[in-house]
Amino acid sequence: MENSFDVVIIGGGPGGYVAALKASQLGLKTACVEKESQLGGTCLRVGCIPSKAMLESTHLYHQAEHDLAAHGVKFNKVQFDLAAMLGRKEQIVSGLTKGIDGLFKRAGIARFMGTGKIVAPGQVAVQQESGETLLTSKNIIIATGSKVALIPGVTPDGDRIGTSTEALSYTSVPKHLVVIGGGYIGLEMSSVWRRLGAQVTVLEFLDRILPGLDNEIAAEAFKILKKQGFEFQLGTQVKSARVEGKKCIVEHSAGEPIVCDRVLLAVGRQPFTEGLGLETVGVELDERKRIKVNTHWQTNVPGIYAIGDCTPGPMLAHKAEEEGAAVAEYIATGYGHVNYDVIPAVVYTHPEIASVGKTEEQLKEAGIEYKKGNFPFRANSRARTLNDVEGFIKVLADAQTDRVLGVHIIGPRAGDMIAEGAVAMEFGASSEDIARSCHAHPTLSEGLKEAAMAVTGKPIHF
Repeated sequence: MENSFDVVIIGGGPGGYVAALKASQLGLKTACVEKESQLGGTCLRVGCIPSKAMLESTHLYHQAEHDLAAHGVKFNKVQFDLAAMLGRKEQIVSGLTKGIDGLFKRAGIARFMGTGKIVAPGQVAVQQESGETLLTSKNIIIATGSKVALIPGVTPDGDRIGTSTEALSYTSVPKHLVVIGGGYIGLEMSSVWRRLGAQVTVLEFLDRILPGLDNEIAAEAFKILKKQGFEFQLGTQVKSARVEGKKCIVEHSAGEPIVCDRVLLAVGRQPFTEGLGLETVGVELDERKRIKVNTHWQTNVPGIYAIGDCTPGPMLAHKAEEEGAAVAEYIATGYGHVNYDVIPAVVYTHPEIASVGKTEEQLKEAGIEYKKGNFPFRANSRARTLNDVEGFIKVLADAQTDRVLGVHIIGPRAGDMIAEGAVAMEFGASSEDIARSCHAHPTLSEGLKEAAMAVTGKPIHF
């Protein structure tokens, strides 16, 4: 049958499109259902990629305005062109989405643009502008991702009160931006507009920023961001946000209402599981509306799998990608694996923040004895040449076996450096293994070597 496939995937984001490509590589006749015209999901269209484009552009502007004089590079006047920044962002997104579309065509993957709904085991109905198309398959993978989480009293209007999607495309710099949420999304997006001159106030319900990250790393980030001009109100509950004329009024628990130009709601994301027909076939959800899966990404209904943000675990594009490849391998070969203990996370502020493995707090809670090695970037020669010396590297290792249990970095290019920590942990390395591996000089990664040496109290340069 023309619309009969070995695998049908609902969702064309990082998990879905990777699952489709891997399934095709493994010889499975594959179809992907995606409601948006562009493949790549939230991450590529209105998330990871466009935000990093804006972060890079504004960082370069901030460097030119504040930092390059120390390198002997001077300007009479530095200006930014916001329209050009936004245009560059859109060009990057367009090029990458077209690239995925090209990969689909080369792999022979059937692309159905529309909304997918499971109407019976082995059957997906695709609602398209031209009508409904029924697809059949023994294997259905749900990869529908997540959506913005909301809070009572704050309703995005797509303009003055918005989410990260709107914050990626402001056509002018807000004089005062209030950010609800001190997690990675809120801090990244507010970094963009702070560098361009906005006053930024971050309201966070908890008594710290960046929940889930190592406390020592988060505390250092808090200190650095305050130096950059961020205003924080921690332990603050937002009661409501409303628009009055051209201003926004934010009511909160810490004092007088805040009057601002724009409000960015960034309290996290929640799984997108509505309208998929899950109740029709009896797919079970947990208390947070995430799809329950076993270690092979199988739901309780045979032949239906789920991956990515709509399932338990960290809501990260690369976690979804790993699951997408692994579930395709499982369907084709009966084996697929993801090591959830080695999933890195990165916050693209400046300095960057990156983490893999356990935090100190998690190790203490689990009663695991560990040793710690820290190394500051100010003692790293490459960081000195970059004039980028804030932050440090932390290595946590088992006190008995010396096996690396966690690596945490705040500093220049931390997002790239964390890969070494992840690979080391994947292979079960000890801190001594990292310490005895020759690192090129002068490089930032020498700092990781020194931090590993510091686990036993023997760093060379600090």
